[in-house]
Amino acid sequence: MVMTKYGLEGKLHEEHRLIKDGILRDDNPLDQSDEFNEFLVACRHGDLRKCQELINLGVNINGKDKFDYTPLIIASLCGHYELVQLLLEAGALAERNTFQGERCIYNALNDRIRNLLLQYDFSKSSDPFVYWSSHITALMDMETPSTYDITLTSDNCAFKLHKFLLAARSPYFRKKLEAQPDTETWKLATAIPDESFRVVLRYIYLGDVPRDLSSSRNDVSDEAILTGIDKISKQLEVDHLWEAILEGNDRRLARQRYQDEVGRALKQVGDFFQANIIGHKMVVDTDHVDKVTWKHGNSIFADILLRADEPEDEEQDGSPTPPDLFPVQNTPGIPIGPAIAAPTEHGVRKSVLYPAHKAMLIRSDYFERMFSGDFVESRKEDKLRVVTIDCSPAVLELVLAFLYTETVVCPLEHALELLYAADMLFLDALKAKAAVAISTLGSGRSNALVDRTHGGGGGDGDDRSMTKPQQQQHQSQTPPVEDVEPINIYDVIHAAWDLRVQRLEEFAARYLAGRLEDYIDDAEFQELIRASADRIQKREETDTIELLDDIRYYLSERFRLRFEDAGLDDILQGDGDMAAAAVDDDAEAPSGAVASAPATNGVRTLDGEAAEDEFVSDAVNYQVLLGKIDSMLERLHLDA
Repeated sequence: MVMTKYGLEGKLHEEHRLIKDGILRDDNPLDQSDEFNEFLVACRHGDLRKCQELINLGVNINGKDKFDYTPLIIASLCGHYELVQLLLEAGALAERNTFQGERCIYNALNDRIRNLLLQYDFSKSSDPFVYWSSHITALMDMETPSTYDITLTSDNCAFKLHKFLLAARSPYFRKKLEAQPDTETWKLATAIPDESFRVVLRYIYLGDVPRDLSSSRNDVSDEAILTGIDKISKQLEVDHLWEAILEGNDRRLARQRYQDEVGRALKQVGDFFQANIIGHKMVVDTDHVDKVTWKHGNSIFADILLRADEPEDEEQDGSPTPPDLFPVQNTPGIPIGPAIAAPTEHGVRKSVLYPAHKAMLIRSDYFERMFSGDFVESRKEDKLRVVTIDCSPAVLELVLAFLYTETVVCPLEHALELLYAADMLFLDALKAKAAVAISTLGSGRSNALVDRTHGGGGGDGDDRSMTKPQQQQHQSQTPPVEDVEPINIYDVIHAAWDLRVQRLEEFAARYLAGRLEDYIDDAEFQELIRASADRIQKREETDTIELLDDIRYYLSERFRLRFEDAGLDDILQGDGDMAAAAVDDDAEAPSGAVASAPATNGVRTLDGEAAEDEFVSDAVNYQVLLGKIDSMLERLHLDA
């Protein structure tokens, strides 16, 4: 049930008091930076591409302006459903029973957005890294597959842990393990209770700190456990452990504390990833991959090598490539510097090897099965095994970044390949992120409220509002600019069908509807419609064509969005008589009247006729495009 207005006012007063007293952190801080203001403008316009670019740059999606408006509130108020969905998936807070969360629901422009906010998993929006942190916690007790590489032992218990995580999270462990990377067992001090070690190690692994610290052994007091925790936390330089132990019972405060710790852990693991995984990647000739030898016990604690081959047809740009690395080992077992070898010939195919850790790779079901079963990759050898991944090195880096840090900034040029790679590795979350990148960065729209057929509309507009002489003069004065589409929409729709990504199917239909005048006469587009029709099994003589139905829907939305409240909705609802009448009136108007009117007052429609304003032009264009769809179906001998 939605909170009442008086309840909202009371909740706002309570939150302000707790924030002022320093008990709570403001989840929606005031942000007056230029980047945030640009983000708010993009949210008002519904500019998916600009919003995604700013999110990738790290803009605070939970900030607010001086009027207490957050990006999510503005997007829901302006009716941009896809943008609201994007913000929620990116971690925008819409928590129920909070002022800003309830305000989003109150301000929703339509029921579709309102239902999205009501049905969304608010706990996920509050903690977007819940799956990453839960995996880190599960590693401490995981038995299959076995990924631990160090055991901390005492007289009564043993802790099976992971060197890379200890080194990333604790400066003390980092120094010790870098000095002796081949250490497999570590004897714990007998003077400190096992319960103290368990609490500290569980905190390092992002587990919940138990409220009851008492031991099951009668000879260990609570005071001894707390004293041991204090000593260990100082030695390991785990500074915030006591905050977790001494926190109150406030749920929101506990959540903020845990999110802060997860944020610190993400940064620590991310720094380790950049310095050791990306920093130690090797570029070698594909024919020489089997000559690369890494042993266990290396200084970055890797236990597997992932290989990605450069595309065979990739052109060499003449830039110097990293030298080939051959099995020259230092003490930890990492190749150091190039061996003396003949210069690499121009055009030789390259492969890139990435050292990695099975403990993080098993976040993928693909790797989890590989390392758990009877596959050869699950058996330990003297040197690290090389596993080949069928993708480019750039895409493999994106996959590894997601597995290690849950965050990935996907450029549009790699998004489609990343989509296929994520599907191959059974990474549904990464697959969704790739789909989001395609549907936002590939939209190419600067303003959802301005149609591209309007001259000077910005974004995708053209010069149809000019007369022929004006167009020729304009083209002669303006240097030609090639209109390059941001993506190949045909590849996107086929990927959506192959991988069953509903979001991309909807995006492709919306994209095509927004540019239908450019695609409707394209032979490849017509083959796409035929392929959509063939996807229906046991098709009847008159049956639906899913893609075409979606295009028709978004085509109506394209024009209806701007003037359904202007009294012209009947133009779209009817049979086109009003639109045809408008065209006929223009055609029958005296030529002198047309000539005497300024050229800038008329708008050219898609069929070359003149309309008195953009509203009439939109109505005519809508009917023209529907007519072209019908003509295309006749040529294809389809009835839908």
